[in-house]
Amino acid sequence: MLWTDINEIAIELYEKHPDIDPRYILFTDLHKFVLSLEDFDDDPGNSNEKILEAIQMSWIEEID
Repeated sequence: MLWTDINEIAIELYEKHPDIDPRYILFTDLHKFVLSLEDFDDDPGNSNEKILEAIQMSWIEEID
């Protein structure tokens, strides 16, 4: 997975962290969670606030 795989990342985060409410997650923690995903293989420096926000919003949609 790459940073641009927003929906796939959100699904993986939802499955790996069912006890986390993404509405209250810090972007620094979200960044760490994404990097810890087994299938994630992208440069950690390629993320930005816009990408992290998109992942967060997609993750929120998964729980709704």
